[in-house]
Amino acid sequence: MRRTLVAGLVLAVAAVLVVLVSSGLDLELESVALLGGALGAVVALVPDRSPLVRLGGFAAGFLAAWIGYVVRAAMLPDTAGGRAVAVGLVVLLCVGITAVSMDRLPLWTTLLGTAALTGAYEFTYAAAPPELATTSVSTATTLLFNVAVGFLAAALVAPHSRPGTPHPAEGTDRPSGHATQPADDAKLDDLMMEKTQ
Repeated sequence: MRRTLVAGLVLAVAAVLVVLVSSGLDLELESVALLGGALGAVVALVPDRSPLVRLGGFAAGFLAAWIGYVVRAAMLPDTAGGRAVAVGLVVLLCVGITAVSMDRLPLWTTLLGTAALTGAYEFTYAAAPPELATTSVSTATTLLFNVAVGFLAAALVAPHSRPGTPHPAEGTDRPSGHATQPADDAKLDDLMMEKTQ
């Protein structure tokens, strides 16, 4: 609980500093400060795989969304059907990335990367699709800077996965299919069993 509060406080301070510095230097980072910071913190705080793998999955999903916008601008009509095809393509790309990596890049990270770019860029794209080359780069750099700030701020207090804890795809020792619990969780389970008896 304490670690969560500290992570929230560190992230809040980092986001406030980004907005203040951006405003003072006219960097225009504040439009996605909360979105980018929060998503970066999620990537840092979820104790699934290594931080590098989580960042790799996020980046792959981000790229998948970018490809979706390129395909949408170059080949698809600006209709509900065209947008639906683009959305389906991006989700299939995310699933494909996870499948090709044999689940080493978890699906949630690729979907999070896709959601990041889409959430930050959709209105800008819709206002001027032909300006994709310039507006997408501007939005992407602004967003990725904020994601990096959020990730670094939260990583300072993020729980670290234990090297001995297997990934669910690597095998399990329970019939239900859940991976082995870390030592702290096992101790908590033992304590809870004592309290209920």
